[in-house]
Amino acid sequence: MPGSRRGGGVNRRCECRGPDGKRLGTKCPKLSRRGHARFEIHQELPEDAEGKRRRWRRTGYATKDDAETDLGKVRALLELVKKDDDATRRRVGDLLMGLMPARDPIPTPEEVRARLGGAALDSHWTVAELLDAFVAAKRRADRRRTTLRGYEGHIRLHLKPALGDYRADRLSVAACQKLFDDIDDHNEIIQAENEERRAQEERARWGKPGRPPDKERKRLAEERAKLAEMPPYRKTTGPGTKQAILRTLRAALNWGVARQQETGMTHNPARHVELATHRRPKGLLWTDERVAHWRETGEVPSPVMVWTPQQLGAYLDAAQEERLYLGLHVMAYHGPRRGEMCGQAWADVHLSRRRIAVTTARTVDGWEPYDDDPKTEDSRAEIAIDAGTVAAYREHRKRQLAEQEETPGWTDSGKVLTRPDGQPIHPEELSDAHRRVTRRAGLPPISLRDLRHGAASLVKAGGGDIHDAQKKLRHSSVTLTADTYTELFAEYEEELTERAAAVVPRSGTSPPGQPPAAPEEAA
Repeated sequence: MPGSRRGGGVNRRCECRGPDGKRLGTKCPKLSRRGHARFEIHQELPEDAEGKRRRWRRTGYATKDDAETDLGKVRALLELVKKDDDATRRRVGDLLMGLMPARDPIPTPEEVRARLGGAALDSHWTVAELLDAFVAAKRRADRRRTTLRGYEGHIRLHLKPALGDYRADRLSVAACQKLFDDIDDHNEIIQAENEERRAQEERARWGKPGRPPDKERKRLAEERAKLAEMPPYRKTTGPGTKQAILRTLRAALNWGVARQQETGMTHNPARHVELATHRRPKGLLWTDERVAHWRETGEVPSPVMVWTPQQLGAYLDAAQEERLYLGLHVMAYHGPRRGEMCGQAWADVHLSRRRIAVTTARTVDGWEPYDDDPKTEDSRAEIAIDAGTVAAYREHRKRQLAEQEETPGWTDSGKVLTRPDGQPIHPEELSDAHRRVTRRAGLPPISLRDLRHGAASLVKAGGGDIHDAQKKLRHSSVTLTADTYTELFAEYEEELTERAAAVVPRSGTSPPGQPPAAPEEAA
């Protein structure tokens, strides 16, 4: 049963000989009997130094599986080497030929590397294999789980589908650039499909009061059937996400270049990929004009929106009935991140000094919450708090101790924000509380994270500048703070200037928004 591919294969070998003394081979009448013959493997090797062909053989295998296993090992060693690297391929062939007389075990790729002095044999890694090895190395290095999840998401959704089949050492700038061009094309498709769905929803909606007539009911049923067959709404891959994907690709390829002997990579083509400059979204105030436009159209002017002090006051008043009021209060006034607030322990609260320390962040991996280090080293710091916040902490502690007395099996987790049984909260519970309060107060929408941005605006309202905001939010650089808040601070400057001017009465005039003063009042 001969078989061959890639210059080799597995055969059954019979040692029986005919009257002439020659081996019968495949003509042996007993060959079909179970166990009569043994299996043999053979494989073409690279030519020797003189250009002569060589064939590697080994016989005596009891089963075909055993023979195919060893043949696979031989081929794996040959496939370690680039096809155009004749010198190294010949050295591997020399090594295999030396195994034949002594029937030595077939070495592993690692042993071959060692015998050949660390030659770059693994140089035909695919990009998919490189990405998997990169993530495994980062996991062993105990990177943050959120960072690893970001790597894994970029690799699974974007990098492997587009680049996984390329050889890592032959990956080009054009292939990397095409990945991002294809993302842009896909975004256009998503946007078009979303627009089509939005239009179809309008066609499938009966916008008049009362029950539609029979003719319209039939039409609406047809339109709704069409709607059910359409793709759901999808999010596009935004500029910030594309930059993050490129960072992951560059990091993985840099990792490969640093291991050139294993990967064969000598340069990082992703370094030359050009993307449109991503600008951080600017923080904007919910002015009366913007609120009116939002109520009319539902459009939010910026991804980062901030309430005015009056709106924030209405929000906090509406929040006081929430169990987690303290978390919303502290985020609004002093700007810790959601994870930092949820991970805060009573050991980090120093009310006598009016300080809270940021040492832990309660983060979510998928849906599973866990405690981790703060986002950056600069995030690990103390935050000064005001007297009103001190009072809020004391009131919250009083309520928590009452729950401890009233709840059998109460767990002392040491956390500031807990469930009624003392267990730490899931960070999304704080987000849920924020959304409830926003709806209850009838305010224009902001995200829970935007409370942190609002804390920066309070710095300006209190007379501080961009450097004070950087310190308050514990940013690593003032540039990061300025990129987000310069425009917001400018808006605040205008509003504060107008308010300051409005409180000064002038002869024959009144502050804007007030009726003219009576003559006797003006006098």
